[in-house]
Amino acid sequence: MINGTRILGVACVVVGMLMASNRLFASTPDWIGYVLIVNGLIDAFLLPAIMVRKWRTPK
Repeated sequence: MINGTRILGVACVVVGMLMASNRLFASTPDWIGYVLIVNGLIDAFLLPAIMVRKWRTPK
């Protein structure tokens, strides 16, 4: 689950960069690409740390 979250986060960043540079879905506004980039960065860096902390076995 954690690695899947990281991979999907990186995929969101890549798609967001392609959308912001008008190479993918050129008719969409640029801000949608920027939102995907921010969402992907959060998914790739913050969510796995939160998931590890949440799923840690109690002592």
